[in-house]
Amino acid sequence: MSPSGAYFASHLRHELCVRNRAYASTHKLAHVESYGSVPVIVYQPDDDGRHGNFLDETYAAILGNPDWRRRLDKIHAQARTSLPKNERRWKELDSCTSSDALLMNLFCFPGVLTDSRVLSLISVDAGAQAQFGFKARVPLKSGLFDRTEVDLRLGDLLIEAKLTESDFQTKDADVVRGYRDFKRVFDARALPMAAGKFLSYQLIRNVLAAHANACSFCVLLDQRRPDLIEQWYAVMRCARIADLRLRCKVLTWQELSETLPQRLQAFLDGKYGIFPPGTTTIPICDESDAQS
Repeated sequence: MSPSGAYFASHLRHELCVRNRAYASTHKLAHVESYGSVPVIVYQPDDDGRHGNFLDETYAAILGNPDWRRRLDKIHAQARTSLPKNERRWKELDSCTSSDALLMNLFCFPGVLTDSRVLSLISVDAGAQAQFGFKARVPLKSGLFDRTEVDLRLGDLLIEAKLTESDFQTKDADVVRGYRDFKRVFDARALPMAAGKFLSYQLIRNVLAAHANACSFCVLLDQRRPDLIEQWYAVMRCARIADLRLRCKVLTWQELSETLPQRLQAFLDGKYGIFPPGTTTIPICDESDAQS
């Protein structure tokens, strides 16, 4: 990760932690703080069927859909070393910095997937079903398939969601060249590389997934992450197929928020600092800063 990328990622992570500490306290939500200099707020469901990381309506909708509910079971990979022990195993979507939780907060909220403004913005037809953790079959030269997860499939749209993640990951060049359509889809010589690895591997793989599945592809990220937007354009300018380039785009959470219901907008503003372009938000004061 570049120095600028590290700055933007850590700055956003700090803001989310401060906001969620205030949010959890104000709403009296069950939570713990991770170990470390900038504690991450991690929520846990309570006995009343609520979960602090989700709006009540969203969480009820998730629990009522067996496929969506399974997404909640993803184990928190760093829980053993970074979180207090708990009888219930900590899950990835408990964390205030989880991009998957943010994604579900938006698209599982009742009415969002039937709102014409949302569907028009993301270019999805009415009636599209949300499939979280979609296993895209990306063909390999060997005749086998890579079934790595795509964060969300909505009809013919594949979505990769990012929030505080450091980058789009790297992968050994030989592995990336093992995709059947790699040379057809990309100008390999122009793609960013370092130390024998292709940068922004997730973007490369998901564009290949969109090509193989005759889908569109959208990266959904935060406007406070210009480093990720720059990485997106560094990859997309290397795409050879004009029609495929037209089916790939980047969209910010902020742009999407403009089309969402007021209750969901208020939730995103207070908890994530995500608000429509052209509007303002009230800054959250870090208690430690206020005392210094």
